[in-house]
Amino acid sequence: MTVFAPFPLDERLGLLRAAAADTGAELRSHALALDADPHDMRPHLGVAGYDLIRRCTTPPRYGAGPLRLGRYAYAAGSCLDQVVLVAELARGDAGMVLACPAPSLSGVLVDQMGDAAQREHFHRSLADGATWPFFAVTEPARGSDASAMETRLTPTAPDGTGPGDYRLTGVKRYIGNGARGALGVVFARTGRGPLSIRAVLLDAASPGFDASPLDMAGLRGTCLGEMRFDAVPVPRERLLGRHLSPARQGMWAAIRVFNQMRAQVGALAVGTATALLELVREERPDAPGAGIHAARIEACRSLVYAAGAAVDADRDASHPSSLAKYAATTLARDTARWAVRSLGQEALIDLPLLEKWTRDVGAFEFMEGTADIQRQHIAKAYLKGRYALRRTPPEARTPGPGPLAEADR
Repeated sequence: MTVFAPFPLDERLGLLRAAAADTGAELRSHALALDADPHDMRPHLGVAGYDLIRRCTTPPRYGAGPLRLGRYAYAAGSCLDQVVLVAELARGDAGMVLACPAPSLSGVLVDQMGDAAQREHFHRSLADGATWPFFAVTEPARGSDASAMETRLTPTAPDGTGPGDYRLTGVKRYIGNGARGALGVVFARTGRGPLSIRAVLLDAASPGFDASPLDMAGLRGTCLGEMRFDAVPVPRERLLGRHLSPARQGMWAAIRVFNQMRAQVGALAVGTATALLELVREERPDAPGAGIHAARIEACRSLVYAAGAAVDADRDASHPSSLAKYAATTLARDTARWAVRSLGQEALIDLPLLEKWTRDVGAFEFMEGTADIQRQHIAKAYLKGRYALRRTPPEARTPGPGPLAEADR
């Protein structure tokens, strides 16, 4: 018998989880319409879940203030808060969660690297609740390999001064909100060295900037796009991290963002797996294997929560969120396959949400690093002694819910 200790949620986090759960049905009711036309967001912008997301990700001075539930406030910045929120919202629909116009990855980076003027410009631009940001790292030929990045940021004069100060040239692809984003962060090289990668805050209205949408099969609410930069002028004051040391101006900051966002991808996967399990139980209450999938979901939920707490404790720790993302993504894929086996192939036609979520789970693999990349992070951390893998004495174990029923094994 295998037992595990669930990650305990205190009263504050329990209230947040309950508030998010209350909005799930509304998100789900919009899911199919969004999937059919992800570029028409007007019918969806007023959902209650979007207000929760924005209040939990926007610094109070730039928005409607922090979310308040009872005697607790939830300000932007906590990864644990975010994964608790996202896991429940994604139980409604992960595509709807990702379609929300909120600070997202760019907001985390701007808050971390930006000066006061840059933070003001970014967050005020999103204040209307109908403006999307983008976060552009990935390239057509190089993926997200920073060491091979080809996009260039060239000074217009040797000292980086002059009209426009810099010119941005290159192509980015598979960028969330790439064709509809109004502003965001773009990574580029100023030279060949490892410290030459810089992040700039860019407006989509800049001359020389062109973007087009990409066809998508899953998580269509992310609206992936391709961006082309033809000598786009970049004012010097839009370079992020100018006040930081060279080692902290580029990919160091991006890696910290990825550490946080991998945990959130894990939360999206856990939420989607939960939705699939609930759908199967509704259509076929006696479906074999439901118990084992329920147990795996709760184990992964605890793993994702633990990753969120670990990131809050150390933003540079990559292995907890890599482990959570890898496990949860595998779980979501397995749960989708089990759901189709349990309900039959014809259910993909009869149950549109099953068909949609089966497409969606494939997309988690490619968000913030594939499974191979996550395994590398996990292995490197283990080899460096960051994991203490040892058996827990039976007397020290937290009692589990009991053995799984034989039919569920």
